[in-house]
Amino acid sequence: MPRVRGTIYCGGPLFNSAERQEMTAIADTLVQNGFAVYLPHRDGMEFRLILDELAARGWDRPTAGQFLHASIFALDVYQLAITCDAMVWNLNGRVPDEGAVAEAAMAWTLGKALIAFCDDARSLIASRINPLLVGMVDFKTVDTIVAIPEKLAEQMTRRTTVDFTPNIPPQMQHTVQLGGELWETLQAVGATGDNKTIADVVEKLFAPRQQSVPSAHFANPAVAVAKPEEQR
Repeated sequence: MPRVRGTIYCGGPLFNSAERQEMTAIADTLVQNGFAVYLPHRDGMEFRLILDELAARGWDRPTAGQFLHASIFALDVYQLAITCDAMVWNLNGRVPDEGAVAEAAMAWTLGKALIAFCDDARSLIASRINPLLVGMVDFKTVDTIVAIPEKLAEQMTRRTTVDFTPNIPPQMQHTVQLGGELWETLQAVGATGDNKTIADVVEKLFAPRQQSVPSAHFANPAVAVAKPEEQR
């Protein structure tokens, strides 16, 4: 087996089939060039199926959706902070995808290699991308998907830090821990897609109390807690 050149987090818009196809094309191009990838909508949880399982257990759908979103946040932060060595950021869209902007800011803060792909003129300001965004990639973007692997490899060779965990801010550490526990479960169920087991862990780690989660889990403001009268 050839040596994998690194694991890459692919962040960008996923709101329609064309956007999902473009993100898949980016991921496939990276894999063809020797990288491993994490593509959130493909490699994470399927929200709808886990929500259905939680609803079948008696959770009202708004409450289940709220803590399921908290679990997705933790999983993606864990991937970005721990599993992935770099990020490819798709800036295309009428405005850049807000989730991907947050992910890129985290990658930049952690010191990970970060490159931006953009071939869309709609978000330009006076013919330029917003400086608070493009500044995180040294004011340079890639405008073809085929050019991404080479530019990414160049960025990664400039990064000498291998272990990024010392860079994780204290306020992120708890979220990373929860995301890691959830990722272990996803890896364990693998291709079987055991949604009951996944829902068990989501419920244990993120559900508001009345179930089995220690209240300490909710010291993290990223994990929303419903008031007792709102829970069921």
